[in-house]
Amino acid sequence: MAELTAVKNNTPLDNAKRSAVSIIANAVIILFSISCLFPVIWMLYSSFKEQKEFNNNVISLPKSLYLGNYANVIGRQDANLFRAIGNSFWTTLIAILFIVLFGFITGYILGRTKFKLNRIVYSMFLLGMLIPIHSLMVPVYVLFRRFNLTDSLNGLAVPYIAFGLPIAIFLVESYIKGIPVSIEEAASIDGASFHRTLFTIIMPMCRPILSAVAVIQTFSTWNEFSFALVLISNAKKRTVPLEIAMLKGQYSSNYPQIFATMLLAMVPAIVFYFVFRRQVMKGMVAGAVKG
Repeated sequence: MAELTAVKNNTPLDNAKRSAVSIIANAVIILFSISCLFPVIWMLYSSFKEQKEFNNNVISLPKSLYLGNYANVIGRQDANLFRAIGNSFWTTLIAILFIVLFGFITGYILGRTKFKLNRIVYSMFLLGMLIPIHSLMVPVYVLFRRFNLTDSLNGLAVPYIAFGLPIAIFLVESYIKGIPVSIEEAASIDGASFHRTLFTIIMPMCRPILSAVAVIQTFSTWNEFSFALVLISNAKKRTVPLEIAMLKGQYSSNYPQIFATMLLAMVPAIVFYFVFRRQVMKGMVAGAVKG
């Protein structure tokens, strides 16, 4: 009877309202998607313009494909984009390895062990997400200058690790709580040591969330500008954001050439995302369910 009543109440007017709501919702999503994609598309076709053509009309499509911007970026003597990509890759690699390792171990300890200061320590790590990095520029520079860590790619990775750990610990700690303790108890009964259980049983089970952490922090580290600007002054140690910033002149800028540089610098990050996109989706979904 309830089903028949529901069918009777489902009038054509109700169907029309649902269709209208669905159309409006889809239209909003499409417009939002276009607003996100248009800047990238605009950069792409603008990179094939000459500077004069770009200055005449910044929105119009190029009259012909001008490859000089890409040739100038690759052949510049005062800047080396590929060296900057290598520097960013090395710094990002070091930062991600330590963020994933320390974030996993710390998140596991806070999620599994019970001690008096557990929540206090956890809260202190989370407070790290609320500290603006610009408020620490001067003390970080003074500290790094004292220990001769400026103009060092390994030293540049240190603040990246420090600011990447809070979100990693937050995600891992929430995920660990969703893993049954009985798995570790069974491993202990079988004679597995703590370290073996941690790194051969629990860590592989946390692979989805660790992959998500790695990808999130990769993009954050790859695009970081402030610490790189303060701690790196040697032209040979510049990262990608610094190299792009150096292309901007004091009074004028060749924006098509800057766009070409930005697009070339985006290629490694885009390739990395498409290779690991499935792990990112699994990690996000698993993190939402476990948390």
